[in-house]
Amino acid sequence: MRRSNRLWRRLIVLATGTVVLAAFGARLTVAQDVTTLPTMDDITGIKVSIDTSWVMLTGFLVFFMQCGFALLETGLIRQTGAVNALLENFIDAGLTALVWWGVGFGIAFGADNGSGLLGTTLFFPGMNHMAETYPGLNISVLTMFFFQFAFAATASTITTGAMAERTDFLGDLIYSALIAIFIYPVIAHWVWGSGWLFQWGFHDFAGSTVVHTVGGVIALIGAWMLGPRPGRVWGSLPKPHNLAYATLGTMVLWFGWYGFNPGSTLGLGNPGLIGLVTLNTTLGAATGSLATMFFVYSRTGRWDLSATLNGSLAGLVAVTAGCAFIEPWAAVVIGLVAGVLVILAADLVETMRIDDAVGAFAVHGACGIWGTLSIGLFAQGSLTFAGAMAGKAGLFAGGGLELLGVQALGSLSTVAYVGITSVLMFGLLKAINRLRVSSRADVAGIDAYEHGASIWPDVLPMPEDDGMLKGGVTVSAPAVGD
Repeated sequence: MRRSNRLWRRLIVLATGTVVLAAFGARLTVAQDVTTLPTMDDITGIKVSIDTSWVMLTGFLVFFMQCGFALLETGLIRQTGAVNALLENFIDAGLTALVWWGVGFGIAFGADNGSGLLGTTLFFPGMNHMAETYPGLNISVLTMFFFQFAFAATASTITTGAMAERTDFLGDLIYSALIAIFIYPVIAHWVWGSGWLFQWGFHDFAGSTVVHTVGGVIALIGAWMLGPRPGRVWGSLPKPHNLAYATLGTMVLWFGWYGFNPGSTLGLGNPGLIGLVTLNTTLGAATGSLATMFFVYSRTGRWDLSATLNGSLAGLVAVTAGCAFIEPWAAVVIGLVAGVLVILAADLVETMRIDDAVGAFAVHGACGIWGTLSIGLFAQGSLTFAGAMAGKAGLFAGGGLELLGVQALGSLSTVAYVGITSVLMFGLLKAINRLRVSSRADVAGIDAYEHGASIWPDVLPMPEDDGMLKGGVTVSAPAVGD
C-alpha cells in the first residue's frame, strides 16, 4: 500500500510539473512573438517619439537664441539704451508667441486650398490637435507650432537691433506683432508651407530667406524711416559699451544655430544628412569669422573683436539656406564670401546715412541674400528636393542657370513683399507718432525716459533736475558714460 501511495504521489508531481512547464513555455513563446513581431502602430509610435524629442530639443536651442540676440545687441549699443534693448528682446518673444498661436502659424503652415499664397487653417491650435500629425512628418501639429514659433520670434528680434536706442517702446510692440501676423508668415508659407515658391523649386533649408532676409530688410527700412541716433557721426560708429556681453551673445547664437539648422531636418530619419548640416554650419561660421577678422585687419591694422563677431554670424546666416544641399568645401567658400560681404554691406549702409546700430542688415539681409543665391551655384543635385527643381544641381556643381534663376526670383520676391509691407507698417507708426521716441529721450537717454532705469546705476546714475520724463521723473542734463 505504501509503495502504491508513493507511486501515485510521484505521478501527481510529475503531471503537475509537466503542466507548469507547458504553460510557462507557451507564455514564453507568446512573449517572444510579441517582442519580435511589433505592429506597424508600434513602429510608427517609436518614430513619432524619437522625431518629437529631436524637434523639441532643437526648438529649445532656437528659442535660447533670444538670449544671444539680447546680449549681442545690448553689448554693441551704448549704455543709455541697454535696458531698453533687453526689455524689447525679452518681451518680443512673449508677444510673438501669442500672435503666432492665434494667426501667424495658420497663415504660414495651414492648408491653402491650392492658392500657394496663404494658409487658411490651424489658427489657435489646441487640444483638438494633440493627436494630429503634421502632414508628411512624424511630429504633431503642436510640436511643429513650437519649433516654428522659435523661428518666427527671430525675425522681429533682428529688427530691434538696427532700430536700437530711439524706437518708441509701444511702437516696438506694435511692429513686432505685425511682423508675426502678416509679414513673416506669408514668406514662410511661400517657401515652407508648400506655397508658390516651393512649387517653383525655390530652396531655403533653414531660413537665409525666410528668417534672415525678411528680418534684415525690415531692419533696414525701419532704421531708414526712424532716422539716426542723436549725435551720430557718419563714418564712425558709436563704440560698443560692453564687448563681453556681445561676445557671450554671439557664442550663444552660434550654439543655438545647431538647433536652427540641424533641427530643420524635422526628424532623425536621416542621420547622415544631420551630420552634413552640422558640419556645413560649423564651417560657415568658422570661415566667416576668420575672413572678417583678416579683412578688417588688412584695412585698419587692428584685430577687431566686434567685426569678427559679426563675421561669424554672417557665415552662419549665409550657410543656413544651403547647409543641407552642398558639400563642405562649398560651405567654406560661402562663409569666406560672407565674411567680406558683411563689412562691405555695412560700409554701404553707412554711406547711405542709415543708422543700423548693430549691422543687422549687413549680417542678416545682405548675407541672407548671398546664402540664398549660393544654392544656385553650389547645390548638389542628389540633395535638392523642392518642387520643379527637385534633383537640380547648381551652376558650379554640374547644373545650369535654372536653379540659380529660381533662387534669384525667390529672393527678389521676398525683398519686394517685405519692403512694401515694411514701408506701410512703419509709415503707419510714424503717422500716429509711435515710431520714434520723444525728443526728450535724446537728452536723457531712452533708458531713463522710457523705463526710469540704468543698466549700471552706480556708474551711470539716473539724470535729475528740471525737465519731465515719463512717469513724472525729472531730468535735465545729458547722461554721461557713453
